Amino acid sequence: MNIKETLPAPKRPSCIPDTAQWLAGEGAGSWFHIKQANKHFEITRYNPDGKVECTGIFQIKNMDTLDISLPYNIVHLSHCKKVSVEQGGVIILERLEPEQ
Repeated sequence: MNIKETLPAPKRPSCIPDTAQWLAGEGAGSWFHIKQANKHFEITRYNPDGKVECTGIFQIKNMDTLDISLPYNIVHLSHCKKVSVEQGGVIILERLEPEQ
């Protein structure tokens, strides 16, 4: 997806993991970091300065699989409740709500 006037990746703050990816938006952007958490994924979103915007445990929405040891790209639409990952097609990860 090519968005007009997207921000280039800023200098990576030292607090952001090397494997985090920059996802540019119009006039804004965020860093996303994914790590395996048993059968789920822990995803943290950082603002351009390295402040954590949100973190949570996510699961794959459908029967797709994601292997984070292989190349992938964070793509739009991604936010604190849903993250889209391109790896041989678009894989949707949805945040698991905390148990009430």
